[in-house]
Amino acid sequence: MGVILEIRVPDIGDAKDVDVIEVLVKKGEHVAAEQPIITLETDKATMEIPCPFPGEVSRLLVREGSKVSEGTVILELLPQAEAANTTSEVAAITDSPVLPAPPPASDPAPGRSHVEAEDKPTAVPAAGADNLAYSSPSVRKLARELDVQLSDVRGTGAKGRITKADVHAYVKASVQQQRKGGGNTGAGPFAELLPWPKVDFARFGPVERLPLPRIRKISGANLHRNWVTIPHVTNHEDADITDLEAFRLQLNREHERAGIKVTMVALLIKAVVAALKKYPDFNSSLDGDEVVRKGYFHIGFAADTPNGLVVPVVRDADKKGLLELAAEVSELAAKARAGKLSSVDMSGGCFSISSLGGIGGTYFTPIINAPEVAILGVGRARNQVTWNGREAVPRLTLPMSLSWDHRVVDGAQAGRFNAFLAEILADFRRAML
Repeated sequence: MGVILEIRVPDIGDAKDVDVIEVLVKKGEHVAAEQPIITLETDKATMEIPCPFPGEVSRLLVREGSKVSEGTVILELLPQAEAANTTSEVAAITDSPVLPAPPPASDPAPGRSHVEAEDKPTAVPAAGADNLAYSSPSVRKLARELDVQLSDVRGTGAKGRITKADVHAYVKASVQQQRKGGGNTGAGPFAELLPWPKVDFARFGPVERLPLPRIRKISGANLHRNWVTIPHVTNHEDADITDLEAFRLQLNREHERAGIKVTMVALLIKAVVAALKKYPDFNSSLDGDEVVRKGYFHIGFAADTPNGLVVPVVRDADKKGLLELAAEVSELAAKARAGKLSSVDMSGGCFSISSLGGIGGTYFTPIINAPEVAILGVGRARNQVTWNGREAVPRLTLPMSLSWDHRVVDGAQAGRFNAFLAEILADFRRAML
């Protein structure tokens, strides 16, 4: 018998005791180099672990439901002859040519192998959503092959995950409905909707097909879910930021040599924290029949990148001074543009801010970033004439749009929140109270 390689979990960051949610190979199966062998799920994302060498699986050491960390042995591999002869590469993967591996944490049910368990899907990364029930890579592959939109499929697995059986059931229901003359191809809550139109666009002129960026694929599913499941209401308000803008410019002149630039986003974070303390229902999340009111203030802000919007989170914003917030916002924005944000950088948010001030526009309806219950959108500040009781004077005005979840917040609270936030921005000393 040739050399046996132990294939271990590679570097997966700081994650420990990560769940194995899918085993993609079986004992005796021949695998190719870089072929995925297991799927892991952290609290924010799923990842497939590839096999570094081609060969035959001689023994599986994990099963669905196992917990693994960096260095945990996944399987023993009998490599192909060309891989087994590459001694230097073998040494990089295993500590010794043959090492007995520990048995799995628990034995599978009698008569059932480690890889015969029901397919269990997983959650995709969420852009600011902590518990998005979704599916495993194999289920997504099946959905692509069957031309199924997973957002239309109801998951019956653990935590609402979508299984292969759910996809097959969806297709079966769709076919049956088509035979009965139903208009919609789905069997979900929007069964009466007409199917999405199929159009040969090239018939009407030249076209170019571009792949949807990965970030937009992920965020698109989140936004679709948030929009159709959260009862959004948006309140608009104007804030007089004439004095605040003068204060911001003064700070930037004073700290120019230190390389610190105070942006309106940093000032908004400080003001939002003060408003959240006064109106704590906006610093909460809905969990079943309970409202989870948070005692911390982690504020997310939308960052524009070449691949789409991401939402980094400034943690413990209530404990940081304005200059510290400004520096952190600048650092996170730079990481976002470079594509170097980690899952930690984008998790745990309580409230989000979406600023279009650098682009333009006035009012809009920002989509709430579940499981948060509100989001503030701001447009470009503009000069307008205001009557102060004695005369008409020009003032710099910031248009604000607050979207809120009507299951947790009502209109009166939203109106008070917006009005209070406008007062703080007009007289920033109130943020210190």
